[in-house]
Amino acid sequence: MIDQLREELAEAVRKSGIDPEGALELERTKDIAFGDLSSNAPLVFAKPAGLAPMQLAEKIVAHLSIDPAIILKVEIAAPGFLNFTFSAPFLENQLRAISDQGPRYGRSDAGRGKRALVEFVSANPTGPLTVGHGRGAVLGDTISSILAWNGYMVEREYYYNDAGLQIQRLGASVQARYLEALGRDFEFPEEGYQGDYIRDIAAEIITDQGEDLTEVSDFSSAAIGSIFKGISKTLEGMGIRFDNFVNELDLHKTGKNGQSAISEVIDTLKAKGVIVERDGATWIKAEALEGDKDKVLIKSSGEPTYRLPDIAYHRDKIERGYDLIIDIFGADHFDTYPDVIAGVKELGLPTDRIKVLIHQFVTLIKGGQQVKMSTRKASFVTLDELLEEVGADVVRYFFLAKTMSSPLKFDLELALKSSDDNPVYYLKYAHARMVNILKRGAAAEMRPDVDGADLSLLRLPEERLLLHLLWLFPEVVKNTGKSLEPHHIAIYLDELAKAFHRYYTVARVVTDDMKLSLARLVITDACRQTLANGLTVLGIEAPDRM
Repeated sequence: MIDQLREELAEAVRKSGIDPEGALELERTKDIAFGDLSSNAPLVFAKPAGLAPMQLAEKIVAHLSIDPAIILKVEIAAPGFLNFTFSAPFLENQLRAISDQGPRYGRSDAGRGKRALVEFVSANPTGPLTVGHGRGAVLGDTISSILAWNGYMVEREYYYNDAGLQIQRLGASVQARYLEALGRDFEFPEEGYQGDYIRDIAAEIITDQGEDLTEVSDFSSAAIGSIFKGISKTLEGMGIRFDNFVNELDLHKTGKNGQSAISEVIDTLKAKGVIVERDGATWIKAEALEGDKDKVLIKSSGEPTYRLPDIAYHRDKIERGYDLIIDIFGADHFDTYPDVIAGVKELGLPTDRIKVLIHQFVTLIKGGQQVKMSTRKASFVTLDELLEEVGADVVRYFFLAKTMSSPLKFDLELALKSSDDNPVYYLKYAHARMVNILKRGAAAEMRPDVDGADLSLLRLPEERLLLHLLWLFPEVVKNTGKSLEPHHIAIYLDELAKAFHRYYTVARVVTDDMKLSLARLVITDACRQTLANGLTVLGIEAPDRM
């Protein structure tokens, strides 16, 4: 709807003698007393038009071709805004749309026929998932859901590094704990992985494979299997499941053509003339990275840096034919992922379909103090521990409530509250309250029948706001599918819940007036369905009771 109105506004601007040169701003008003949508087009184009903003506003309005069944009025407001107010019948029809579409209300076909790949978590199998990994997990799963709601065929993918020095270090750490448990001499490796989980893995190996293991690679393999089993269980506890698992080790293996994916990348880059051998290492030239210095692809030890397998992995993603490829990384990738994208581009592959989303770190606050986290030193809070303490729904919402570009302080004391101070509790309580109202209506033999209700009775300001918000939900889902910022849906749901709670304080839904009650039951049920749909997008339960 907003896109349609924006085009009609753009056409009116053109008829006023001005080329708008792209999309015009058309947004919600801050207060629906001034209308539902507002545009600053008269202010933006006043100078090129050679008119005062208010004069240009009048000229634009004169050229507007607006369907009166949708727009009740267009008002000019100083210093040069156009405010659009929806007609009551149009908003009332949204209640019919919600009733007809039910759990599908808010879905769009914006991405119909397109395939999307979302890679997220991708934590190395060297330890349990931390709360920091959790933010990326929830963001990735929710973005996948948002894309699916916008018509995309979505695949969720987990890529893990099971090769290189860190895996050797993990195996050596487990081997040391294995020997320790058997009462044998051992030397714990410098920079080794510590923590009880390493001892647990060593104990598992003794039980499952006996006391005769000697090769570090065997300990590495067993550790990866054990840790990844735990990671999968943690993610499933949050309702997160993956379609694809890709491991780095496969990129090193020789394929049918006699080459590995990594060696193919090196050969292609050499043919492009952007590879240089220096100091026993293999470098990619700065010109290929659009930077000011060369970067190492293969160390003098023969071990690839992260850039090389990641370039090969992204080449594979593109060759699988997705229309949209999304990478969700933590802030530690901010300075490094551009090298990978530049390397892929140097291979002659299109990179415009790749979108990299960076989320900032999570700080866990407990008792007013920051909890330190380090996987190697094992001084961290696992995601399992956080889930056990506050529950999956709380974890998901807290990770989604703020823009991913902002650092997140996870307040445990707030998360544990069963009061309106806790935003998750507040949303769930709103849904449960709506369900309870509908049950009271059913007990009085009144049910929400949109066709049998007189919707013209919904004339309270609080009802007008609810109608505005209910209309807005599909727009929020569609726009979030473009911005890939799930916090917009969380903000919307909070606003809807607050608006309904205010409505509940000023209006009785089930009254002795059956006609009024039926209309109010319809809008209550529409709010319940919309709130439930929004929570479904976020992967959060909508309870019937609290």
